[in-house]
Amino acid sequence: MRIAVYCSAKDVIPEEYLQLGNALGTWIGNNGHTLVYGGATGGLMSRVSDAAHQAGAHVIGVIPPRIKAAGRLATNCDFLIEVANMSERKQRMRDEADLIVCLPGSYGTLDEMMDAISSAIVGEHHKPTFVLNYQGFYEPLKQQIRVMQDLRFIPEQQSYQPLFVDTLDELYKEIIKLK
Repeated sequence: MRIAVYCSAKDVIPEEYLQLGNALGTWIGNNGHTLVYGGATGGLMSRVSDAAHQAGAHVIGVIPPRIKAAGRLATNCDFLIEVANMSERKQRMRDEADLIVCLPGSYGTLDEMMDAISSAIVGEHHKPTFVLNYQGFYEPLKQQIRVMQDLRFIPEQQSYQPLFVDTLDELYKEIIKLK
């Protein structure tokens, strides 16, 4: 399967999160999957892509010119797709993937996650989106979703929802179910 991973590109995050990226990338490669990611260096992006590449995964990077011009182009991509901007990057990553995994991250990760969820809600795709709530990272987001549901901004019965998982093992089990 082609697995898109949205995650932090920051290097100054706690080491345990970087190790999480290593573990996911290694699992992707060891299980014969393809990684689709942002094609840039830094933080979890580097850890996931380097580990996936080293474990034998095919790595597809999707990068816009601003990130490339900033000198952040990764060298571990087997195939690099250049796009015009960040909006195109999100679309292309989604198009290239069979499923989406959201690791901890910042504004960009949240933007990619919400774009994947909202585009699925309106029927643009039917790909599963998994959110790794590692050590409760996304608990505030889950709480906000409950608030939106309670106030009926989000319907009780949705045609599409992301699946929150708390551990990599839970994530792996969910991905294996899709085969």
